[in-house]
Amino acid sequence: MTLSNLPPLVTVFGGSGFVGRHVVRALAKRGFRIRVAVRRPDLAGFLQPLGNVGQISFVQANLRYRKSVDAAVHGSDHVVNCVGILFETGRNTFDSVQDFGARAVAEAARGTGATLTHVSAIGADANAESLYARSKGRAERAILETVPDAVILRPSIVFGPEDGFFNKFAEMSRFSPVLPLVGGGETAFQPVYVTDVAEAVAKSVEGKVAKGKIYEIGGPEVLTFKNCLEILMKTIDRKRTLLPVPFGIASMIGSIASLVPFITPPLTSDQVTLLKSDNVVSANAQTEGRTLQAFGIAPTSVEAVLPSYVVRYRPQGQYSRSGSAA
Repeated sequence: MTLSNLPPLVTVFGGSGFVGRHVVRALAKRGFRIRVAVRRPDLAGFLQPLGNVGQISFVQANLRYRKSVDAAVHGSDHVVNCVGILFETGRNTFDSVQDFGARAVAEAARGTGATLTHVSAIGADANAESLYARSKGRAERAILETVPDAVILRPSIVFGPEDGFFNKFAEMSRFSPVLPLVGGGETAFQPVYVTDVAEAVAKSVEGKVAKGKIYEIGGPEVLTFKNCLEILMKTIDRKRTLLPVPFGIASMIGSIASLVPFITPPLTSDQVTLLKSDNVVSANAQTEGRTLQAFGIAPTSVEAVLPSYVVRYRPQGQYSRSGSAA
């Protein structure tokens, strides 16, 4: 194979993260050359078996340092940005990572002539009350100003083997007889399977959807926070009290938890703010066809996948007999 007919090169920022690793797998299956841009390439070696020998390479990059972003994008045909944080730590703030960082990726892509796919989130709004949603909204605006033909994907809450939602509450249920329902558990989600999100990203890289648009990606059903925990408890055969916690009290707990150094806070006040709004595909996106259907993907339900990766949280793990709730 000569240099002129090599497969396209795709740089994936955040390729070792939850969504990113599935994106890398989906791209590798399609034969793309993949450059994974991460802060710690030495910790990303687990991705190499996802492709053929030499198909996946690694480069050090930090979205807060523009030169490293430019170097990672150099020579790429397409760029995918999967980087996102759920809470702020030190210099990794929402503005530095999700706003400034996304702008840097877009400018680098424009500079090298690469097309761009950006993974955002439902609820992104430059004027949002939540710092997380505000930074996501500002990033989207900057991206479309810089690369007008970029494809932006806004998933609802993403579930899958390494997710931080179902796994978090399943782990909590092993030690606590009570699980909190922030705001009464009425917030609506449209959980979307991580493999479906990755397939949507891969199809955008292939050019199979209209460019310059924002797509809202949700699963086949709308579930409340309470519904999600009920399904989880049934799946792992555990009975736990679901305790409603008012937003005000939850926000106070989150503020205190965020002050404890060297631990991952179970909840932050900004996450509580996010939970005040439903996280579902908008009516406009449905009417305009800016959903998973535009990618030709049939969304996967929570109950079709959840048992495959939360079985370890059952009282006796995979050896538990169904119906023997603990």
